[in-house]
Amino acid sequence: QVQLVESGGGLVQTGGSLGLSCAASGSIFRINAMGWYREAPGKLRELVSSITDGGSTNYADSVKGRFTISRDNTKKTVYLQMNDLKPEDTAVYYCKAQIRHRPWLGVNDYWGQGTPVTVSS
Repeated sequence: QVQLVESGGGLVQTGGSLGLSCAASGSIFRINAMGWYREAPGKLRELVSSITDGGSTNYADSVKGRFTISRDNTKKTVYLQMNDLKPEDTAVYYCKAQIRHRPWLGVNDYWGQGTPVTVSS
């Protein structure tokens, strides 16, 4: 099995910064794309940012220029550095990883448990 453990959420004031991390463990042959999603109260879960195993990144328009995604393949960890935070960034943040358990198996999606981020005005 696979576990994704997130850390780094919390409370911050508008304009502040937070860093999130998500470490994968378990039966892993290869991790393809990794990403961060968020779910605000009353809203659907949305993609914040993603990164391929080769390092190509993608960002939601709402966070471009403020958030930076990165990954350490040796540590099986993805990071999200969030700067210039705004109240509308308040949400539970989830990491997601596309994992292949064995070379001959397909890819499965796994989710972390979520970490709350609250930005006060």
